[in-house]
Parts: sequence; structure tokens; C-alpha cells
Amino acid sequence: MFQNKIKTREALAELCEDFRAENKIIGFTSGAFDLLHAGHVDYLEKAGQLCDVLIVGVNTDASVRTYKGENRPIVQEEYRVRLIAALESVDYVFVFNERRNQKNIEALKPDLYIKAGDYSKDRLTSGEIIEKYGGEVRLIPVEQSISTTDIIQKIMEGSNQSSERFVEHEKTVHIERKPDKPGPAVFIDRDGTINKEVLYLHEPEQFELLPNVPEGMKKFQDMGYRIVVITNQPGIGMGYYSKNDFFAVNRTMLSHLSKAGILVDKIYFCPHSKSEKCDCRKPEQALINRAKEELNLDLSRSIIIGDRTGDMETGRRAGMTTILVRTGFKGEDDDYPGEPDYRAEDLMDAANWVLERERDEI
Repeated sequence: MFQNKIKTREALAELCEDFRAENKIIGFTSGAFDLLHAGHVDYLEKAGQLCDVLIVGVNTDASVRTYKGENRPIVQEEYRVRLIAALESVDYVFVFNERRNQKNIEALKPDLYIKAGDYSKDRLTSGEIIEKYGGEVRLIPVEQSISTTDIIQKIMEGSNQSSERFVEHEKTVHIERKPDKPGPAVFIDRDGTINKEVLYLHEPEQFELLPNVPEGMKKFQDMGYRIVVITNQPGIGMGYYSKNDFFAVNRTMLSHLSKAGILVDKIYFCPHSKSEKCDCRKPEQALINRAKEELNLDLSRSIIIGDRTGDMETGRRAGMTTILVRTGFKGEDDDYPGEPDYRAEDLMDAANWVLERERDEI
């Protein structure tokens, strides 16, 4: 019976001693496994082929909420555990309340710590713990590109009970969505972070996405982050171009991003020059506070990404995680002191760092 596969971590630690005495290879992996799908099944089948005993840790509901938001998981932990236990490839299952795997690894001491291929092996700090007692990290390439977030999005799109509404402002139309509970967002600077830096960019034909931008933004979206673009546009206040020129560039940007399945929740911009001393120009907080109210955001769980020190100062004042990308100005403007929480090569590198930090890594 699959119920016999469900154990406590403490009980499995004792069983692992017996498995080691029998020279069996113990494999361990973990995850939320919310809305179990073919990608999960494919991954666990391949993991089971690497070892004699495959043990799977399943995040509790409380731990999933810490990195997926208050609306997740969809399926309660007691049912997620039973579904995983019912798979032939899985030998044992347990639930754990920590966000990361340090206690699991120290208790089980698996021979193989198995992760999906979207992780970077050289960044897995847990690998150092494994290697100290002779274990090994194994990465399994992701072949079934299926996302629980995408499944949920399709369900929402097909629902008649939508909380979305169309809003017209400044001759543009956008869809406004406000969730019931506060959630995280990633605030992304535009010029130099999303697209190639062009002085006073106002011609759509000059717009050019930087490498790995769609992939990075999609990964943030799949992690449950709202996507918010926030940008200073002093060229408008200085008369170099109009708001309509700015909107035209944005339409080109949104067209590129939508082809990659990316939904930008809102674009906030400051049209004033520095001399106007407004309260919306980054690093001032007017736009951040407006986004917090309009999108119901939890800033303490949110992230800001940009290529200038002003972006980092904006995030620090708001209590967000700050990531400086080595594109555009690369933080060499020196307008504000202080180090970001992370220096990323690009948006994809930033997303990978956040994924490893926010999910179950040490």
C-alpha cells in the first residue's frame, strides 16, 4: 500500500542506516509538487533510475506559501504527499516545514542529492555538505517543459469569474488585476536592463531586447512574481520626446515579451527631469507606493532589478531585495553608495539566483 511509503524524516533517517549497511544507493529530492503533472512524473522516474532507494521530501503548505505566495499551494500537503507516494518510482515520502534542505540532508545523508536541470551545479551550496561525507549532486535535464503556474493561468483565463478589468489611461489600455492577498513582485528597470541602452530612446525601431531577458522574466513569472516595469524618463520633461513616443516604445517591448508568454502587470514611469525634484523619480518612492496599493504587493518579498545605483537605492528604501545587472550602466553611475544583494550578468542569471535562494536551497 502506498500509505506505507509515507514516513517521518526521523523514521527515514533510521531506515537510511539500514540501507547503507546493505550498500544501497540512496537518492533524495524535494519539491512542492503542487498540481502533479507529467513534468513531475518524468523527473521522478529519472531520479528513481539513478538510485536503489528514492526518498522525496514534500514542502508543507506553510513553506510553499513563503515563496509561492498566499494563494499557493492549490493542493493541500496531505494530498500532495499521497500522490507522490502513489508513484512507482518513489520509495518513500515525508513532509518538511523548512524552506531549504539543510536539515533533510543532514538527517538522511543521501548518496545522491538530485535536482532538476534548471539549477546550476556550481551554485548549489548544499553540494559542499553532500561532498563532505562522500555524496554527490546529480542534475536531471528538464525535458517536459510544463509549469504549474501556466496550468493555473490557463484555468484562470477560462474562468468566467475573472477579477480582471480593462482600464484606459493616457490613450493606452491595460488589464488591471488585484489579488485578494498581498504577493511579491519583481520591479524591473527598462532601459539598460530589459533593452539595450539608447540615449533618450523614443523610436520603436531602435528598441532591442538584451540577451536572456524573455527567459529571465518568464522564470520570475513562473515563480509567482508579478512583473512590474519601473523607469525614469526625463527625456519627456526635457522635451526630447513625447509621452506618445514613450508609449510607442512600450508597445514594441510588450509585443516582444508577449511572444514569450510574459504578462507585464504594469508599467510605471516618471516623466520629470531631475531638476523638477518630483516624488516619483527613482529612488523616490511614489511609484513604488502606488504599485504596492494598486497591485496589492508585499514589498518585503519583492525584488528590484536595474543597471543603476539609483535602482538599488530605490529598492533599499522600499525594503526589497536588490539585484544589479552587468548590462547598461552596470552600476558605474556611482550616484548612490552601497552594495546590491546580488550582482547578476543579466535577467536570467538574476532569476536563477532568486530561484535557488527562495526555494529549497541552503
